Amino acid sequence: MNRDLLRDLSAALAAALLVTTAAVIGTVLEHRYRNLHVSWPPLYGHWEPHVGSGTPAAIAVALAVVAYGPLLAARLPWRALLCTAWGTATAWTFSLALVDGWQRGIARRLTTKYEYLQVIDPVNRFHDIPAALQDFTHHILIHSPDAWPAHVAGHPPAATLTFVLLDRIGLGGGAWAGVWCITVGATAAVAVLVTVRALSGEALARRAAPFLVLAPAAVWMGTSADGYFAAVAAWAIAFLALAVTGHRPRSTGLASGLLFGLTAYLSYGLTLFAVIAAGVLLLGSRRLRPLPYVLAGFVVVPSAFPFAGFNWWEAYHLLVTRYYQGAGGVRPYGYWVWANLACTALVVGPATVAGLRRAGAAPLRQGIRTCLRRSAPGPRLALLVLAALLALLAADLSGMSKAETERIWLPFAMWLLPACTFLTRPRAWLTAQATLALLLNHLLLTGW
Repeated sequence: MNRDLLRDLSAALAAALLVTTAAVIGTVLEHRYRNLHVSWPPLYGHWEPHVGSGTPAAIAVALAVVAYGPLLAARLPWRALLCTAWGTATAWTFSLALVDGWQRGIARRLTTKYEYLQVIDPVNRFHDIPAALQDFTHHILIHSPDAWPAHVAGHPPAATLTFVLLDRIGLGGGAWAGVWCITVGATAAVAVLVTVRALSGEALARRAAPFLVLAPAAVWMGTSADGYFAAVAAWAIAFLALAVTGHRPRSTGLASGLLFGLTAYLSYGLTLFAVIAAGVLLLGSRRLRPLPYVLAGFVVVPSAFPFAGFNWWEAYHLLVTRYYQGAGGVRPYGYWVWANLACTALVVGPATVAGLRRAGAAPLRQGIRTCLRRSAPGPRLALLVLAALLALLAADLSGMSKAETERIWLPFAMWLLPACTFLTRPRAWLTAQATLALLLNHLLLTGW
């Protein structure tokens, strides 16, 4: 066994030990103090071994990607690869969700008392959208009149408006909402591929494709609104990467700005995508030309919401208060600040952990200036991945993401997965990724 492979396995083992430690200590804390508010620490879910209608399909997709994924990723024409990646990621996510059954796995996920659809059915509190936006901040705190459900209060209103608008066009109810989040969320893998190709070359993007498709993150992408948020944020980064590398800088820059503005109004925490955007700008060869178009696009959404009566900053400060009124005020920071990382290890899988080890070594070994050269695609990709890791660590240290990060950090997790391109023996690592996802989905009933 060569030294690099041994180090990769050691990194994966260290992640497994972190997860085990978080599970053992978390179980003791929850049984003794009831302060974690999760049934199967560090994940939000509970032990319930089960199979479902999606089980055969999930196994079939996993076997197909392991057997043929690397070969097809290397040989398919680029556009065909993107379409195949989206279709396979969609199939993988749908099949995992259907392990829990259609109703429990998809149709009812976004209709629980914490979720967005509670404000639409049975009483549509957004029948008058301008009035709802003007009154939005008055219902954020727990003890305010008609307080919003947790997820509505915890996000800017663009998140809720997405489902309100789906309802307006005849796609109402939990089933359509779940299908929306899965099908749109699966495009995040395509956006990451586009970005990797623009910044680090097509060869590395092709090597990343099977790992983006078969990510354990799919367990929570179906069905969670954060999967949809991940796709919007990913396309904002993808269009920015195209813009700063000279691919139609006006149109791609404008599209990137529009999506960044929307991202900020889908989730407060996704403002940390500015760190990843900074990494893209650093790697871009034509940084200045598209910036005016990016900025012009960015101001559209943040200008429209205040005009409609919603104040982002006021809502965020109220949310901080709301967060500590609920479980966030009880969950211990000293546990979650490292247990969140155990959650992330499960979301991205052992292959990504091993890949991150290699990604971290590249800039240290070659130097930042060397990594920025177009002739160094591997180190350039390493910098992009490490920018995503930095954003995730900032979210962790903020204390505003204690628990449930397996879904909350999905947008960041997608940008860690390309680290798998640095690994040798892709089929073995893909097998490990698929096995972890299947075990998680069949042994636990997750909250999303």
